[in-house]
Amino acid sequence: MPILKVRKRDGSLQDFSQKKITDAIHKAILAARKKDGKLAEVLSNRVVEILEQKFPRKIPSVEDIQDVVIEVLGRTSKKLAKEYKDYREKKAELRKLRKKFGIDVKLTVNALEVLRRRYLLKGEKGEIIENPYQLFKRVVKSISRNKKMEKVFYRMLSNLEFLPNTPTLMNAGTNLGQLSACFVLPIEDSLKSIFDTLELTAKVHQSGGGTGFSFSRLRPEGDIVKSTKGVASGPVTFMTIYDKETDVIKQGGKRRGANMGILRVDHPDILKFITAKNDSKILSNFNVSVAITDKFMKAVFKNKNYNLINPRNNKVVGKLNARKVFDLIVENAWREGDPGMIFIDEINRKNPTKNIGLIESTNPCGEQPLHPYESCNLGSINLSRIVKGKGIDWKELKDIVRNAVVFLDSVIDINHYPDPRIEKMTRSNRRIGLGVMGFAELLIKLNMKYDSKEAVRLGERVMRFIEREGHKMSQELGKKKGNFPNFKGSLWQKRGYRHMRNATVTTIAPTGTISIIAGCSSGIEPLFAVSFIRNVMEGTKLFEVNPLFERIAKERGFYSAKLLEEVARTGSIQKIRGIPNDIKRIFRTALDISPEWHVRMQAAFQKYTDSAVSKTINLPNNAKISDVRKAYLLAYKLKCKGITVFRYGSKPQQVLYFAKEKPLQAESEYAGGCPFPSCPY
Repeated sequence: MPILKVRKRDGSLQDFSQKKITDAIHKAILAARKKDGKLAEVLSNRVVEILEQKFPRKIPSVEDIQDVVIEVLGRTSKKLAKEYKDYREKKAELRKLRKKFGIDVKLTVNALEVLRRRYLLKGEKGEIIENPYQLFKRVVKSISRNKKMEKVFYRMLSNLEFLPNTPTLMNAGTNLGQLSACFVLPIEDSLKSIFDTLELTAKVHQSGGGTGFSFSRLRPEGDIVKSTKGVASGPVTFMTIYDKETDVIKQGGKRRGANMGILRVDHPDILKFITAKNDSKILSNFNVSVAITDKFMKAVFKNKNYNLINPRNNKVVGKLNARKVFDLIVENAWREGDPGMIFIDEINRKNPTKNIGLIESTNPCGEQPLHPYESCNLGSINLSRIVKGKGIDWKELKDIVRNAVVFLDSVIDINHYPDPRIEKMTRSNRRIGLGVMGFAELLIKLNMKYDSKEAVRLGERVMRFIEREGHKMSQELGKKKGNFPNFKGSLWQKRGYRHMRNATVTTIAPTGTISIIAGCSSGIEPLFAVSFIRNVMEGTKLFEVNPLFERIAKERGFYSAKLLEEVARTGSIQKIRGIPNDIKRIFRTALDISPEWHVRMQAAFQKYTDSAVSKTINLPNNAKISDVRKAYLLAYKLKCKGITVFRYGSKPQQVLYFAKEKPLQAESEYAGGCPFPSCPY
């Protein structure tokens, strides 16, 4: 007898659908990287035959059907059966969590895998000793000062409305207790300073932080060293030592370290710095950026020479043509993805604590300019969670912003700092970095095309609202608990503010793994793919599809596993027949969008962000050098604080792979924001 009904896990009945079985088998085939042809249909037919034999007069349950699927797949391929079984077990684990906590578990299968691998506490034998919701309990209990705020914070985290940076999730409530993601450490022109900072860098990396350095104070290669009558080796050589340290130290046993290396454009070794990463064997743990000055850019526009200055004595030691240097930066960024640009004068124009000195460097992804010995803790609001009907729930967003500011400010007080100098500087400025993730899903839910004036205006509006409410909350905290100690003489005081708890409140980070946990896109990036294969661990692969696309495709009647396989070849739906144009319009991926719109979106958020914005300007492999040049010039014109480009195929090690006739593949923790292995988020 044919199977007509199936019993769901809650006991209710629904119509039997062989298509669901076919689609599930098809996804397992894709994850196992096997060619399908009509294999999914053949295996699906075999499953139905066995079900009809086993249940001639009974209604099979969902588990009964899945058992038969595994049985049939196992006869074809053990690997195929394993892919299906692994996915089934992870889904079962999520259902157990839902039952245990009595709440709607919003975690995805990959989120659970990332949490298990990196975040959940482990016992002495390496066994996992907490689940995701116990992790959230651990974090909020260590940070909140009372039961009321503990409940508020727990609701935000468990609903995935807001998540703090990775070190806070990993270390809060543990003996390590280091909760900050971003550090800038000073490097002065002496061996003692260089190696003292190297030792401190190792401590920061071990505790889960990422580090940024300016090497601009080091004398150039070949310069005199009076104490030894020798010559200096220059900044790039010392950078390779820091790179090696990062190879050796694995952060907290859980993740690799990451660095930002910055050199001023007027340093005598600037040409060697710009081309340093032409050798793919060195500086693999560094993102590098040139600190660009307004003076240099004026010389670029006028095609004039500019001075090179020896930092040892501040004397002019040479000249270079500014436009040729700019073009060399552009060419290497096109070829290697590095260097980026940090617009250092723009950073210091907006630096609220110029009263204690100028900023020379940023954290590894460029979004957090910091003083020497300063750290900052970050957190991001999941914008995909604030849509109500066909609009934004501004009241809900306001509440999340206010509570997130309190959360991040509290982290400063309970943090275990790796060095007293870092603690002193961090507490003196009390910088926090509240940002966003899930912006791409917000646009999709509001039926907006990412690369449009409408979306750019919305980005401005959302960030202006977050900045305004964040500043209000920081002022209230300043009045109640006291201003940040360096408030006197700061830009805040000069602008007429009487109270401000935090020198900076807002930052746009790339989010990385926390956006995987939240089940949304990274930072303010567009989707990197609509469907793809994710390499998880130990050879396990998961076939992923954007849940909004999958839902809409089913509602509109054009969904099929075959379609998803076709989409997964490039991640994009723009050239696929059968998908309505209005759907293609809103599901735009990073490589579907021109560099200009990437930069314009970054500038829109920068306009209302205290610190800086981490945004990758993605380029297809066939992009031209002129595309990079236009992006860099536009970023400067629109007053971005920095810019990073990535042309697909320009890195020997990538986290996103296209292969002919095979699905697009992403590494386990790639979320779309930072395409480099050295990204710390």
